Amino acid sequence: MSGEKMLLLGVTLLLLAAAGADPSGSAASLRGPLHASAPPLRLLPQPVPEYGAPGVASARSAAEATVGTGKEEREAAEQQHHGGGYRVVQWEWSYVQTPYIIAIWLLVASVAKILFHFSQRFTTVVPESCMLILLGLVLGGVVLLASKKQLYQLDPSLFFLFLLPTIVGDAGYFMPARLFFDNLGAILTYAVVGTLWNAFCTGFCLYAAKLLGIIDEQVKADLMDFLLFGALISAVDPVAVLAVFEEVHINEMLFIIVFGESLLNDAVTVVLYKVYISFVEVGVENVQTADYFKGVASFLIVSIGGTLVGLVFAVILGFITRFTKKVRIIEPLFVFLMVYLAYLTAELFSLSAILSMTFCGIGANKYVEANISQKSRTTVKYTMKTLASIAETIIFIFLGISAVDKSKWAWDTGLVSCTLVFIFVFRAAGVVGQTWVLNRFRLVPLDKIDQVVMSYGGLRGAVAFALVVLLDGERVKAKDYFVATTIVVVFFTVMFQGLTIKPLVKWLKVPRSTNSKPTINEEIHERAFDHILTAVEDIAGLQGYHHWRDKWEQFDKNYLSKLLLRKSVYRKSELWEAYQKINIRDAISVIDQGGNVLTSARLSLPSMASRASFPEVTNVTNYLRENGSGVCLDLQVIDNVSGSKVEEDMETHHVLAGNLYKPRRRYQSHYSRHFMPLGEKERQDREVFQRNMRSRMETFKSTRHKRHKKERSLKKVRTHILVLKNKM
Repeated sequence: MSGEKMLLLGVTLLLLAAAGADPSGSAASLRGPLHASAPPLRLLPQPVPEYGAPGVASARSAAEATVGTGKEEREAAEQQHHGGGYRVVQWEWSYVQTPYIIAIWLLVASVAKILFHFSQRFTTVVPESCMLILLGLVLGGVVLLASKKQLYQLDPSLFFLFLLPTIVGDAGYFMPARLFFDNLGAILTYAVVGTLWNAFCTGFCLYAAKLLGIIDEQVKADLMDFLLFGALISAVDPVAVLAVFEEVHINEMLFIIVFGESLLNDAVTVVLYKVYISFVEVGVENVQTADYFKGVASFLIVSIGGTLVGLVFAVILGFITRFTKKVRIIEPLFVFLMVYLAYLTAELFSLSAILSMTFCGIGANKYVEANISQKSRTTVKYTMKTLASIAETIIFIFLGISAVDKSKWAWDTGLVSCTLVFIFVFRAAGVVGQTWVLNRFRLVPLDKIDQVVMSYGGLRGAVAFALVVLLDGERVKAKDYFVATTIVVVFFTVMFQGLTIKPLVKWLKVPRSTNSKPTINEEIHERAFDHILTAVEDIAGLQGYHHWRDKWEQFDKNYLSKLLLRKSVYRKSELWEAYQKINIRDAISVIDQGGNVLTSARLSLPSMASRASFPEVTNVTNYLRENGSGVCLDLQVIDNVSGSKVEEDMETHHVLAGNLYKPRRRYQSHYSRHFMPLGEKERQDREVFQRNMRSRMETFKSTRHKRHKKERSLKKVRTHILVLKNKM
């Protein structure tokens, strides 16, 4: 623990140094027309206490222009003081301030995760999100004591344009598509009906509490203000759900329902937020009946439009990766850019960006993973996971830091208490009511334990905080009270419910998730049941879920796969790929065992020096697929041949002569920016592997030819015998 204290002390001193630096430099602020036009808060040091201070310094010229004549006067004074001349070292804080502070915060976030995972006992009890919020509270208090004001705050534009897309992109791209679409009806019900229920009930009940005097008179808010606050505080947050549920390891069905709800309720939240903002601006008395119908139409446009934008970008991404075989090095770049452009394009047209990014990832995953190389898949996977982890860490740390800002706190006990009670009660009531309706149509009903976990797992997070910060304080008079209440709600749901949900799951004995992949046998039976259920629906004259999924699979096979998949990939049958994977897996296990493993033609299969070149079955499969190899590893022709010492020596000589790597093939040593160069050992292993497979294929063909020839000769003899018998 002494090492952890020293490391934490060093991070604190580093922050003090950054906080004590000259705040009048060119602090960059990321801005964007997102969700509202109100000026955002700053993640970086603020030159003035107001939120809307302009200034972006991304180059030396911009930095020098920002400092202006004041810098020139200081330089002239320094030259007079030092007598002029060339200065060997100069202090350029205004030039490197923005990237330096960003790098420091990333360093703090990474060190915090390292320290958190030192204690295994601590990590099993406390979720990582709770620890990061507490760390943010400590760091915010240190900065506030050092500089007498809060310099670092969570910028909503930075959150919506950079931090949130990394988390949603990772979740959407690696979303289990089959499980998601199997539960799509339940997800849409909870996301749309449930969010509307929570928003309206919370808003109306808060207004009733204000009329009854439970909420103080200082909270100057009318019905429309409370409905606006209910809309932004009622939506389940995807960042918080991911952070807490992944540590609990809840079963896949519950996780996909709650997390899918948190993603798809973005359209409802955005529409309600914008509609109530416009109603507050024009005044309740000026709202006409047509405006309500416009709000309904806006919901349909925002949700369907965002989904279509994501699917269009998914098709473009799949089509582009068809032609990247010659330039493998840029395949991950295309994946990152197209998924992010889907998010930005939806924001550009005021559509649901989260829906756009989610469906872009879901739609593109199948085709992109089949087109790109194994190294590109690994790069995409770990880069997305890294960015999402860093973004999640920064979000929770700055939630803690923002809570320390005294300018946000306008406390009202009645408002905070009523909000906590209402969101919990209406969440539970909504889940129970909707589940009762859904269970009448679901093949696998949701039991009471599932409903308890879903009710308790309605977490709020940074999305609600960013939306409430974007409110205009001049039009929404109770903004400070809403901000303080939102911070308390976020802290309560993430920390208290996050700490207690794991013991609750254990006490209720909720089934946990399993990391094991389905076996070939399970996949075959699952597909068989799908075909059987489709046939039952056809016989019964129903057009249910399995009927439409079968239609979609036919459409995908006949049109989309031909358009988006490379020809070498599309022409491979699934049965052949499964058989090929099984054979290669068995061959690798035999090679790892070593020993005298001989074929019927007395060809030894030598054990490779290492299995490092084939860490996964998909590596070998992808290699054979890309090189068009039609090798069939028939392990049934392998048998053990016993022999004397002479035979063993002869066999060893034969193996060494035929399979050892020979330097007769000359490779040009060159550098290419388009390919990842192969190592010498990897090249040798591949050549040995190809030679072994070629020999085994020839042996298999010769053995089969001899067997067929023998069978034909026996057939002729039998025929001749039958003819002779008939003549006699």
